[in-house]
Amino acid sequence: MPTSMRAVELVRFGDADTAFATRELPVPEPGPGQVLVRVLATSVNPLDLQTRRGDYRDQVALPSVIGNDVSGVVVATGPGADDFRPGDEVWYLAPVFAGQGTYAEFHVVDQALAARKPARLSHVEAAGLALVGVTVWEALVERAGVRPGERVLVHGGAGGVGSAAVQLARALGAEVVTTARARDHAFVTGLGADTAIDFSAGDHVPRVRALGGVDVVLDTVGGDTLSRSPEVLADRGRVVSIVDTPEPQNLLAAWGVNATYHFLFVSPGRAKLEALGRLVDRGELRPVIGAVLPLADVARAHALLEGGSSGGRPRGKIAVAVHPEADGRSTPAP
Repeated sequence: MPTSMRAVELVRFGDADTAFATRELPVPEPGPGQVLVRVLATSVNPLDLQTRRGDYRDQVALPSVIGNDVSGVVVATGPGADDFRPGDEVWYLAPVFAGQGTYAEFHVVDQALAARKPARLSHVEAAGLALVGVTVWEALVERAGVRPGERVLVHGGAGGVGSAAVQLARALGAEVVTTARARDHAFVTGLGADTAIDFSAGDHVPRVRALGGVDVVLDTVGGDTLSRSPEVLADRGRVVSIVDTPEPQNLLAAWGVNATYHFLFVSPGRAKLEALGRLVDRGELRPVIGAVLPLADVARAHALLEGGSSGGRPRGKIAVAVHPEADGRSTPAP
């Protein structure tokens, strides 16, 4: 085992091109109930952008390694960590704002948060699904309680969270309506959406109401989504938002439809990953990877997610291949 590792640290809050530095850091040691994982792939999420900009500066002491998605190989176990052995392939969502993040060659995690990687996914694909998959599972299953035959509106169906949400809602037996640019309509219907609405071509509300409204709204875009949702909700409809919206929202109309609102900040867990893995195994859920960059290009990955000068934001997730073998679907034990 090496004693040092390559890692990308957040050294200052602000623009991506000045925020990061690649450094050599000590390889962490697993404590009781923990495993040390050689990170083969991670990914970039909107949470990372917010952290880099300084939205959570009270929770992040600089310099800091950020990032939360991992797919990799167990290389060592701490005392009492008996669920895995060196050589096991795992994927997981690391706790947010707790310890070292995942933009590094090695990472330590409590074994209870890790699950065995689905065999049909490469490490890049698994890393791209971990956070968004757990997010949509919490949103649609644990919070909204989506039932077969209900109608679900997913805002932003071509994005990282939205593309997973469209597939999960379909797997749950729901009729799926999503907003996406016209150029992405074939893409989102290919994921399982029954109806795609071009949000850039005008107000989506009349189109949704013409369908008869929806039982559940998943907000991945923010803006006035919370205040507009009662206009499309059926009675006792549910809204789940994963967006921290600081602007005041007028929710008076929500009383008229007995709406329930849920605000979600994702929490990791093995059971959720195992449930997602079963959907992957059945072919009902697949990661959507829009771009793959090496660890040294984390800053560029952030710029891509923000839709910078490189030509706009890719569909789905932006993954980071920490090791060259991350694109393979199986990796030999170290």
